[in-house]
Amino acid sequence: MKRLKILQRSFRFKVTLIFILSMLFVGGLSNFLVYRFALNSQFNELRNKLMMVAQTATLMIDADMLMQVPLNHQGANSPQYKIIFERLKKIKIANPTIKYIYTMAKTETEGTWQFIVDPDPLFPSKKRQKLTSYPGDKYNAGRFPEMLRAFDGPSADEKIGADEWGVLLSGYAPIRDKSGEAVAVLGIDITANQVYTLQKGIHKRALLALFLGVILSLAVGVFVSRRITDPVKKLVEATRRIGAGDLHYQVKIRGSNEINELADSFNQMAKNLSESRNRVLKYFYDVVQSMVRILEARDHYTKGHSERVADYAAKIAAKMGFPKENSDLLREIALVHDIGKLGIQESVLNKQGNLTEGEWETIKKHPIIGEDILRPVILNKEMLAVVRGHHERYDSKGYPDRLSGSNINIFASILSVADAFDAMTSERPYRPALNRQDAIAELKANSGTQFHPRVVDAFLEVLKEERGHF
Repeated sequence: MKRLKILQRSFRFKVTLIFILSMLFVGGLSNFLVYRFALNSQFNELRNKLMMVAQTATLMIDADMLMQVPLNHQGANSPQYKIIFERLKKIKIANPTIKYIYTMAKTETEGTWQFIVDPDPLFPSKKRQKLTSYPGDKYNAGRFPEMLRAFDGPSADEKIGADEWGVLLSGYAPIRDKSGEAVAVLGIDITANQVYTLQKGIHKRALLALFLGVILSLAVGVFVSRRITDPVKKLVEATRRIGAGDLHYQVKIRGSNEINELADSFNQMAKNLSESRNRVLKYFYDVVQSMVRILEARDHYTKGHSERVADYAAKIAAKMGFPKENSDLLREIALVHDIGKLGIQESVLNKQGNLTEGEWETIKKHPIIGEDILRPVILNKEMLAVVRGHHERYDSKGYPDRLSGSNINIFASILSVADAFDAMTSERPYRPALNRQDAIAELKANSGTQFHPRVVDAFLEVLKEERGHF
């Protein structure tokens, strides 16, 4: 039993684990794909925004004025520089996310550009020298393919890049003269920290989605595994009950899947087994009852004793409120309660005089012999206890186990009263039969000592109802 429970728990655990891991894998993969998609979508949206801002900003720049800025350090003092400087500064103030905004033009060297106007030049630091972005200062644009394509139209870096100014993401747009020719490029930069801050929100949402996915996977995994393992558990329990002899047990599983079909087949099997056992038991009872009748036929004093006792016992059980199923079962077992006397020598069983002590001990073995005879075919332990205990006394002076009070099976106590009454009212070789009134008086006198009081009271009511009086 313990091993069976361990296997059941192990099966449920494995099914639950498989479902949870499967759902976690699917959920995690989905979450990862959605997360990557969200990151890519946000990054592309950010690139488009940088291109749009850069392109819009070029509308405020006069290309002809820009190209008049002297390309040397003194150019920063020119009127043209100062006008462009103020316009770029206003664009930056209007867009707080912009870290740097600047304009550049090509040089004769492929991939090398030069600054024209930058409102945020890097001045020399006392700790270390850094490049400045004065007019004419060179810049290696060849490191950034999207920057090189900016003369053809708006563009933005496809990934975060690093240069002398830091780790940045940049957008670009061409500055065109009146003829529509691109003469310079306007660039805007945002720092990587700004990008990471934006992505941090997606990280949080992804982690929250993952956490909720884990919780949902656990809940659904447990729920689904129970939907699978509970029916299996019921089938295992049914198998155990059937194995223990409870052939009336039925598995109750709702639904219309394969497990339900298995349960229906199992129930039909149990029903067929029950019908087969009933046929075997009926045949056995017929044989045993025939043997009891043969036993009673050898002694005309006990002829019909088992039938009368069975009838009395069933009526007492009904009077005490037991279900009809119990009273019918008691009637059947009462019919064969003395089957153990087949193991007693006839010379002892029908002795005319008083029994010796040894002979009496032999007689007292018949309940145990009867139990041994019936045990192979009667799986109901309570009914076997009736056969074994029908000579036990309420005061513990009976046999074979000297049980007392409530320790005696109640149906055995019922059979004891029915058996004693029929014995007292039947003629025996060693004494005449008592009349009905004397037998009732004996029952009352021995209530609480030899007999169970409740059983005696119920039997007296049965007898009174049969005659209308005692």
